[in-house]
Amino acid sequence: MRDFKKFEVWQLSHQLTLKIYKATKVFPKEELFGVTSQIRRSFASIGYNISEGSGRNSDKEFANFINIALGSSNEAENQLILSKDLEYLSEKDFQELSEELTTLKKKLVTLWNRLNGN
Repeated sequence: MRDFKKFEVWQLSHQLTLKIYKATKVFPKEELFGVTSQIRRSFASIGYNISEGSGRNSDKEFANFINIALGSSNEAENQLILSKDLEYLSEKDFQELSEELTTLKKKLVTLWNRLNGN
């Protein structure tokens, strides 16, 4: 059994999720059950899938959860763009979060390739 907390992708995902929670504290109150909730869930889902997959018995199963985490990261990117376009996020915050998310996505692809023997 793998310890998900030792994976750099989980650590990065967790830190990014904490940053999203902090950034979304200033979102409009009427968005609490809309954009705020959705962006938080999409970022948190990345880490959830990494941790769940790490508990699976095979690299193939783990790779499947990494693939799902990649899907969540694309959803998170879309939510970032929407939040910036709605002017809920500053350009600076958007750029910083986007860069970190891109780094995480690249590392997820690298891990997925390694688990698939590529």
